[in-house]
Amino acid sequence: MNAASSDDFDLADQGPQDECGVFGVWAPGEEVAKLTYFGLYALQHRGQESAGIAASNGKQILIYRDMGLVSQVFDESDLDTLPGHIAVGHTRYSTTGVSSWENAQPTLGPTPFGTVALAHNGNLTNFADLQEMADEKAAARDETVKAATQKPARTRSGRDSSNDTSLVTELLASSAAENLTAAARELMPRLDGAFSLVFMDEHTLYAARDRHGVRPLALGRLERGWVVASETAALDIVGASFVREIEPGELIAIDEDGLRSHRWAEPEQARCVFEYVYLARPDSVLNGKTVHAARSEMGRQLAREYPVDADLVIATPESGTPAAVGYAEESGIPFGQGLMKNAYVGRTFIQPSQTLRQLGIRLKLNPLKENIAGRRLVVVDDSIVRGNTQRALVRMLREAGAKEIHIRISSPPVKWPCFYGIDFATRAELIANGLNTDEICQSLGADSLGYISLDGMIAATQQREAELCTACFSGDYPITVPDTAAAERGC
Repeated sequence: MNAASSDDFDLADQGPQDECGVFGVWAPGEEVAKLTYFGLYALQHRGQESAGIAASNGKQILIYRDMGLVSQVFDESDLDTLPGHIAVGHTRYSTTGVSSWENAQPTLGPTPFGTVALAHNGNLTNFADLQEMADEKAAARDETVKAATQKPARTRSGRDSSNDTSLVTELLASSAAENLTAAARELMPRLDGAFSLVFMDEHTLYAARDRHGVRPLALGRLERGWVVASETAALDIVGASFVREIEPGELIAIDEDGLRSHRWAEPEQARCVFEYVYLARPDSVLNGKTVHAARSEMGRQLAREYPVDADLVIATPESGTPAAVGYAEESGIPFGQGLMKNAYVGRTFIQPSQTLRQLGIRLKLNPLKENIAGRRLVVVDDSIVRGNTQRALVRMLREAGAKEIHIRISSPPVKWPCFYGIDFATRAELIANGLNTDEICQSLGADSLGYISLDGMIAATQQREAELCTACFSGDYPITVPDTAAAERGC
């Protein structure tokens, strides 16, 4: 067996990562912290760096957050310290702001009308403008304090985190509006980019979605309350019935007086198509379409566009499985297991030693040699970013005795970075940016390579092309990207 290179199944090359998952619940008489825990557990795939829950009993908000997976951060005794009838939760993968405890969410801030705890999924493209706005407000506030008390003014706001969520919290906290609802309606139009927000004060749960609806946000009903979550799968796990999606450009407020909806902007739909390809759970529903059904249809379309004579269709587990099944159904080639995935790997910060690298350590995937040896394989995956994982995968399958390896990808080539909450590589790192399909195939060591067409992928979602964001495939950004951000990402 050939020695594995240092970037074989590189744990830093896990494919595209969404920034976070958010969850909120208003339910008097229920154990809201535990509901939030299970809701976050269902959203773990959306962020694996940190997790947090804030809860209110009507008088005060308590918060608990830490680095790690949801199951690592909380135990039952932690949840027992978060009593109340309202809670918001968050699980994070960083895009804006480094991975650190200071940037874990929900964020917390005092306001003239109580305390605000806020969780955010997405990415704001006018971060610099918001930072300047927050600093100006802080400077004005400090000058007012100086004039009243003769104490020296501070030079900046003193925020202890570097993410856009902390800025939103700070701007809400510094609002001169009469209440949090008014403060939010005033601030939302000034936020550019993608955001699905779940936040609360001591008495009210709020949820808001950007005017483009880039990231999903769903509303559910409990017997004694309401739930909002990034995906419908999180509603299912806590026994909430799906009511509807939070509309783009909508702010809702839920308290003892019921649910109120406020329209702060007219919708300009640009939902992220990559949610259908990879990000969302297969059992979630996005804009009326089951994600699993969309991915299965992508596989069928891929078989129509790139047929091949082969003996077995296998998936790169688990994200490639629905498309692989669809490919097998359409092509008539049997579907089978060729790779076993270690379900407990997740994110790890422990680097294998050189000895383990030389032994070909396979933390993520291992081949089923009896299913692979001597066979012509169709290997279906959802996307290729840098290509390191697929390159190592092809080598592994060759060593297991595969006769031919035909890679099929259920999304078009990723050529452009995302500024709306997905942590793609920089454009310079994207393998499809510098190579054509034949060159990528040669680089991976495969016998053939086929990507689904952009039109075929969109058709599989059963969504209108004009209402989808396809920027990472097409370079057509529906929301203006600042030049500074474009330069940082290599555009």
